[in-house]
Amino acid sequence: MFGRIKPLDAILATAEKKSLHRSLGAFQLTMLGIGGIIGTGIFVLTAEAAQKAGPGMMLSFVIAGIVCAVAALCYSEMAAMVPVSGSAYTYSYAVVGEMLAWMVGWALVLEYAIAAGAVSVGWSGYFVGMLSHLNTYWSALPNIVIPLQWAAGPSGGGIMNVPAFIIALLVTVLLVIGTKESATVNAVLVCVKIVALTAFVALALPVMKGAHFEPFAPLGFKGISAAAASIFFAYVGFDAVSTAAEETKNPQRNVPIGLIGSLAICTVFYLLVAAGVIGSVGAQPLLAADGSGISPGSSQLTSACSSIGSQAVVCSREALAWTLRQIGWPNVGNLVGLAAILALPSVVLMMMFGQTRIFFVMSRDGLLPAVFSKVHPRFHTPYVVTICTGIFVALFAALFPVGALADISNAGTLFA
Repeated sequence: MFGRIKPLDAILATAEKKSLHRSLGAFQLTMLGIGGIIGTGIFVLTAEAAQKAGPGMMLSFVIAGIVCAVAALCYSEMAAMVPVSGSAYTYSYAVVGEMLAWMVGWALVLEYAIAAGAVSVGWSGYFVGMLSHLNTYWSALPNIVIPLQWAAGPSGGGIMNVPAFIIALLVTVLLVIGTKESATVNAVLVCVKIVALTAFVALALPVMKGAHFEPFAPLGFKGISAAAASIFFAYVGFDAVSTAAEETKNPQRNVPIGLIGSLAICTVFYLLVAAGVIGSVGAQPLLAADGSGISPGSSQLTSACSSIGSQAVVCSREALAWTLRQIGWPNVGNLVGLAAILALPSVVLMMMFGQTRIFFVMSRDGLLPAVFSKVHPRFHTPYVVTICTGIFVALFAALFPVGALADISNAGTLFA
């Protein structure tokens, strides 16, 4: 039975019986894609990529973008042929059978739901940090310190991560209210991120120095390829656009535009931001005594950064904000840090959106209880599965650290 392949006609016929409301256009899909892609990656991974590849990280962004573009072309073709929710799960069901589709569906839980929990925890860290430094944004505001027991899970010495729990539930409510409303909020958050990155590029590129690009690849192609492997995760999320195929007007046209358009826009921004960081403050990696590169996140790198007073972009956890402060724009740097906080909820939204649509289709195919494919009579959204998924994500975000969740999510992404 698990080798059964569901014909394309049967998939489309099932979708017609329990279909979702088609309300998304090419622009909204592109915004959803950008919302899923631009998150902690560009705000955090820039420093790690610089430590691995130096200025050569620009090539790393190109390599990672090309790899994702090839996958996006496959998703575009499949989404045009099978314009229903489900993404890789539905495509697997139509091509290789029920057994592998079932496995892919559950692997995507790790990519989407667990990733949403990880990003919720990451947002909590930014949010708690911002509250503790409110007077740097506005001197009239007092600093607010959230006790550790309510800002971290049990493994982090706390009871539960309340901010992470709350943001996951708020995104759940938004997804229940409606797809179009969720897309509108996402578009606003995406615009904030684009404005922040544009401001960074506009301020950093004019002070570029050619000398900062030399040597271009201090650790050779090995360093560039290692950075590309890390940067790949800055692009993860583009495939979630295909999960919205059933809610898209004219999906044969609009889904490919959303996939390729979001990837192209993000790649251009990533290259401009990387050039801004490298050209304005330099991005040479810190080296060990034998001339080899020091691993990012290691205690050896921490010691090396301490010895130079952390005066290098590779030592920063907020590379873009740090760069702006170094070139004389501290207030704008703080605002870019604030934009990073605003960026993460849109990633949570996109990840949870993709997860609920996959569960919805699995339920419709009989691989999950039928209750999960119920559509709300007023909002026209799969509200039962959205609420269940939201509670699941919120609990994981409240109780587990970001590192553990990210490792699980990466495994699911590679498997699917």
